[in-house]
Amino acid sequence: MKAAVVQAFGKPLVIEERPDPEPGPGQVRVRVEASGLCHTDIHAAHGDWPVRPTPPFVPGHEGVGLIEEVGDGVTHLTVGQRVAVPWLGTACGRCEHCLSGWETLCESQVNTGYGCDGGYAEKMLAWADFAQPVPEGVSPFAAAPLTCAGVTTYKALKVAGVRPAQLVAISGVGGLGHLAVQYAKIAGATVAAIDVTDEKLELARELGADLVIDARTQDPAQVLRGHGGAHAAIALAVNESAFTAVNSGLRRGGKLVMVALPAHGTINLPIFETVLNGTSVIGSIVGTRQDLAEVFELHAAGRTRVIHETRPLDTVNESIDEVLRGRVRARIVFDLDGAAGAASAER
Repeated sequence: MKAAVVQAFGKPLVIEERPDPEPGPGQVRVRVEASGLCHTDIHAAHGDWPVRPTPPFVPGHEGVGLIEEVGDGVTHLTVGQRVAVPWLGTACGRCEHCLSGWETLCESQVNTGYGCDGGYAEKMLAWADFAQPVPEGVSPFAAAPLTCAGVTTYKALKVAGVRPAQLVAISGVGGLGHLAVQYAKIAGATVAAIDVTDEKLELARELGADLVIDARTQDPAQVLRGHGGAHAAIALAVNESAFTAVNSGLRRGGKLVMVALPAHGTINLPIFETVLNGTSVIGSIVGTRQDLAEVFELHAAGRTRVIHETRPLDTVNESIDEVLRGRVRARIVFDLDGAAGAASAER
């Protein structure tokens, strides 16, 4: 099989031939149809974070494809079934977090494309209990971004406790942000979208944002405070100053939900204002299997659009460069079997 491999941190990925992986007990082998390019994959390839993967490895945690072989003990999935393989590759199922519905906090979890090989390959392994069935009518090229970008922003809005008529700021309109805008609208919120490119600001308008803030020429905090302040701000821009800006735009009792992970990022938190205003700073990481099932249900019902463009896996290095330069409108999805058409927004 063909795979894009990180041989060394900070170096271009190498396209190479590898043997097909064999599923062990409780696993399935998936013939990958589509695999999304997430900024986390770039952090993994660059070794940006304190806990690093071990090269050589195959990144990718938005893999979607058809099961072609099941391992011993797998009875709830079948050959030919389409599944998504998310960031949460597996968890222990026994700890306090797993038993209380917070499996994403399990300290024994294994993350796809980080702790095990991921979806930048024609075939991949998945733990059957964490491989998410994709509903009929949802294309693999839409399902791939939903598997991380979708479930991550959906969970962040849940964590924020967003309610109808609240003002929600979405900082960063791209692969994650364009979905966050839609989930906030589904929740009944008034949405303020913040970005620094004309194309992404226009995309936010197309998707229903009520207020669009150009951070190149406007002070997001000042604009938000002019509207009473945000009840919640979802920080998706991989930029430390963007976190600070939306935190300053919260109303009393507001919540800053941190999602993006700038390498070695920190923010200065004003203690006096935080205490006096009763604001909260919360970290939110991806979502559970149930969250992903809900994300797929919403999309199958026609409630969301996934803006993406498809490319062959051979373009992986050029695609990473374009993401880093901010030149990608929303999401790049690698087409692993040549089944996709041109750039589109699909069900």
